[in-house]
Amino acid sequence: MTVPLRSPTGRAVVLATVLGSSLAMLDATVVNIALPRIGEDLGATVAGLQWVLSGYTLTLASLILLAGALGDRLGRRRVFVWGTVWFTVASIGCALAPTIGVLVAARVLQGVGAALLTPGSLALLSATIDPDDHGTAIGLWSGLGGVASAAGPLVGGWLVEVASWRAVFWLNLPLAVAVVWVAVRHVPDSRDPNAHGRLDVPGTVLGIVALAALTYGLIGGHPAPVVAGIALFGVFVVVERRSTDPLVPPSLFRSRVFTAANLVTLTVYAALGGVFFLLVLQLQIVAGYSPMASGLATLPITVLMLALSARAGRWAQHHGPRLPMTAGPVVGAAGLLLMLRIGPGASYLTDVLPAVLVFGLGLSTLVAPLTGAVLNSVSTDRAGIASGVNNAVARSAQLLAVAALPGLAGITDYGDASAFSAGFRTAMLICTGLMLAGAALAFVMVPASKPAVPHDDSIECRPHCDIAAPSIDPNRERSR
Repeated sequence: MTVPLRSPTGRAVVLATVLGSSLAMLDATVVNIALPRIGEDLGATVAGLQWVLSGYTLTLASLILLAGALGDRLGRRRVFVWGTVWFTVASIGCALAPTIGVLVAARVLQGVGAALLTPGSLALLSATIDPDDHGTAIGLWSGLGGVASAAGPLVGGWLVEVASWRAVFWLNLPLAVAVVWVAVRHVPDSRDPNAHGRLDVPGTVLGIVALAALTYGLIGGHPAPVVAGIALFGVFVVVERRSTDPLVPPSLFRSRVFTAANLVTLTVYAALGGVFFLLVLQLQIVAGYSPMASGLATLPITVLMLALSARAGRWAQHHGPRLPMTAGPVVGAAGLLLMLRIGPGASYLTDVLPAVLVFGLGLSTLVAPLTGAVLNSVSTDRAGIASGVNNAVARSAQLLAVAALPGLAGITDYGDASAFSAGFRTAMLICTGLMLAGAALAFVMVPASKPAVPHDDSIECRPHCDIAAPSIDPNRERSR
């Protein structure tokens, strides 16, 4: 049974889902900004800081599809609330962590909570609100979530400066209490009546172990775990092809556009993961910016995303996604080349702002058409799982980029500003290559014609990401 958006229940659903999805967004934003202070306080190495981000993304990327299927079967509100409570308890562990090892362990658990609450956010909205109000409801969800994303850099930087990095995690408590109270008292539960079959636990376990082995090997520079991780991914593919209820249905990849969109996602979001991990460190360690200033420095990217991504999505819907999916990464690559100018004493107006504006323009051109390409490449009844797979691909790409880039760029010590700056420039060149590879894949593999299956103009991609201050997501967070 659905309810009108203007009803008390409808407003409560919007409030709960916006606050819930904002939990993960704000946490990712402010943790990224707080990394230098975390390193100083806990005596962490570059590898330790990599694990602070990678531990969270590892469990989130590995479990998000399983969590969506779990919500469809056990109740979306129930799993959403479980995830919020889990996330909050793990946040307390992060805030109290006495060592970098404890912090990483708490971040791994925090990723589990985020995986449980993330798919349920939009699924609850779609299942509860009257279909006639879906466009407006999703617009509110996207817009209010965008406000939270834009406020993240300011709030995070301010908390780190006036209190400490631990305040970043304490911030989750009041938000979580509000989410649970509203959800339990005012949001009806829902399930997918068509959900059937067993949960793909073997596939999930293989995915987690493969990603963990790759991440460990890349961060530590150990080739054996990397080889093992690649081999386990091969086993994962075999298991998914033979499974009756696969976590990642192989049939999705029969679509050329779906395959192309995910390859573009893999390359482009690997670049984004590296850029947003290293940029705020470069601004603070090398350019001498404060945490608040470094957070605000990237705010124009979020503003451009909020202002332009819907227009880019509508254009692609009518004209086809190949042009924006090709041009967006090229423009983004130009922005990364401009970031090579960011060094000691960098001026914001002449060195930083032009780079983030051009980079943000490229992302604004790319992200919504990429979302549309994913969703339009499959039938409507498979849009949820297609979106979920693309979400997992994006997060896995970010995870592996954060693990691999510092080693590839020669960044081993963030205490040496000169060496870090040299490594940052190398990393930006690698990320530029990844962006251009994404553009080439889109140009070659994505048809020039417009999508065959139209979608509602009002439903656009909301910026969201677990790595960067300007959060960006290649898809709306739909449940399986």
